[in-house]
Amino acid sequence: MSTPYAPWTSSPARTVRRGHFWVPGERVSISGRTYQRGPMFVEWEAPEQVTRRWPVVLMHGGGFQGTEWLDTPDGRPGWAQRLVEAGYAVLIIDRPGHGRSPLHVVTTGPMGPPFSYEGGRQIYFPGNDLRHTQWPFAHDDEAAMDEFIAGYGPLPDDLEASETMDADRTAALLDRIGPAILITHSASGPDGWLVADRRPQLVKAIAAIEPMGPPFAVIPNIGPMRWGATAAAMRFDPPVTDPQVVRDAVPGTLRLPALAELPILIVTAEASAFAAASPPTADFLNAAGASAELLHLPDHGVYGNGHGLIYEKNSDEALAPVLWWLQRKIEGELAQPTPLPPVP
Repeated sequence: MSTPYAPWTSSPARTVRRGHFWVPGERVSISGRTYQRGPMFVEWEAPEQVTRRWPVVLMHGGGFQGTEWLDTPDGRPGWAQRLVEAGYAVLIIDRPGHGRSPLHVVTTGPMGPPFSYEGGRQIYFPGNDLRHTQWPFAHDDEAAMDEFIAGYGPLPDDLEASETMDADRTAALLDRIGPAILITHSASGPDGWLVADRRPQLVKAIAAIEPMGPPFAVIPNIGPMRWGATAAAMRFDPPVTDPQVVRDAVPGTLRLPALAELPILIVTAEASAFAAASPPTADFLNAAGASAELLHLPDHGVYGNGHGLIYEKNSDEALAPVLWWLQRKIEGELAQPTPLPPVP
């Protein structure tokens, strides 16, 4: 008889407050009946004493769900717990049509292709780059791969509509909870810019972990970034109604006023093929008046990571410079960094 899987026996006890709620979607009428389109599930957790001024909203990557911020594939605490331990109230969303946010093609639109094992290996696994040393399970561990892929679903067929719904629901979330920090990963990166564009007074900072890009790219199996850093329209100054105008514009002639005073951090990993998309994204945003900073993990002593850096073997070390940046930007230049607790 095999040993029962009982992770709770080895996890340290902690006292927190937690719960969940929904950000409803709009009502739609189809054939005489009323349905709800694209609600968004929100899970939250907070320490006994919240010591950070603004909560953190964690936005997951493409095809996955909010669970990517929880435990890592090898069973360690993820960034959500570490942020709670650092004193933040943390909210984890399942973007509309993903995870626990219900999907139906009649109300949310057609879905694209399913997420394949081959796609997962191409995006996350060490390939020919010998620098990638932090993936949390062996290449030939098929049981671990089965569990990893199980969390993925199909991506929306219409990227622009999906981003619009993501941003609308997250903006509505901020309307309910007040100002917050956004931490995005991969395909939710453009959502961060869009939410800030909708609610500039409610987004206090954005840390984008390898955001999807570069500007104007056509992302395989996902869709085109027609508006530069996003697939959905942003509010440029002067106003623009045609994405081709954005593509043809001389850098600096179109501005994004909502991003002008917003602290933005874009994080890249040493051995990720997706890291190359981030400098052009920062350049695009900064040419439009933003102040996006690039943080390359090896420059801060964090080595060996790929695109899944938030749950790789050194995920605590990868979070540390992000946490320090947030504290410095939110609390001021004299803020003292809060060390992450030791791993038991």
